[in-house]
Order: sequence, then C-alpha cells, then structure tokens
Amino acid sequence: MNLFIKITVLFMFLVALNEKQEAKTFDIKVIVKNAESDKGKMFFGLHDNEDDFLKKEVRGEIELISKNTSSTIFKNVPVGTYAISVFHDENDNGQLDTNSFGIPNESYGCSNNARGFMGPPKWKNAKFELRDKNLTLTIDL
Repeated sequence: MNLFIKITVLFMFLVALNEKQEAKTFDIKVIVKNAESDKGKMFFGLHDNEDDFLKKEVRGEIELISKNTSSTIFKNVPVGTYAISVFHDENDNGQLDTNSFGIPNESYGCSNNARGFMGPPKWKNAKFELRDKNLTLTIDL
C-alpha cells in the first residue's frame, strides 16, 4: 500500500509539472484591407517589445494579395504583449521604399490601425495583449 501511495504522488507531481511547462499559445490572424493593388506582396511583422518595434520582428510572413486584401496567421504565439506591422511591397523588391526624407512611398499599417504623427506609429498605440484566446486583427492601409 505504501508503494501505491508513493507512485500516485509521483504521478500527480509529474502531471502538474508537465502542465506548468506547457506554455499557453494562441494564433493571431491578421487581415489587411485596402491595398492599392494586387501587385507585389504583403510583408507582416510580429513584434514583442518597444525597442525593436518597426526595426526587428520576432516573426515575419510574406503573403500574396488578392482583391486588395491579404492575410496571414502567426501560429502558436505565447501569451504576451505584441504589435503587428505590415507593408505593401508593391514593386516586389523586398523592402519598404521611402523618399529622400525617409517617408514611405508604399502603403503600411500597424495593429490597432495606429498611425504616426510626424514620424512612425508608436508602440504604445499599436500594442495589444494576447491572453486567453486566438485573435483576429484587421489593419486598413
């Protein structure tokens, strides 16, 4: 009987440990509307901190555009604070083209439809929480 109790306690401990180690993850679906055309591709970036926002994404996707709309899904994203950036690479050169002042020549957008004033959108306006369910975000260019 004593061995049975020890095995049961060990089993319960292992189950609890395994559940704690399994990080909760969810999917983030991003839909971009109002692209100027179906030419080129849509670049999606998932950002997880203010310092790297619009500079370096933790995940990136490139998708085709159809009927001025594009979408992607970031799968198995851990619970946390994130922001999405997108740009329409209309000339298909793999980068966001800018003019001599650094102002984008191609359409772009961010989560929460955050817009910049005299500069790029800010993290505080684009960030959102991924907590307990899959999310679908819509960004208008």
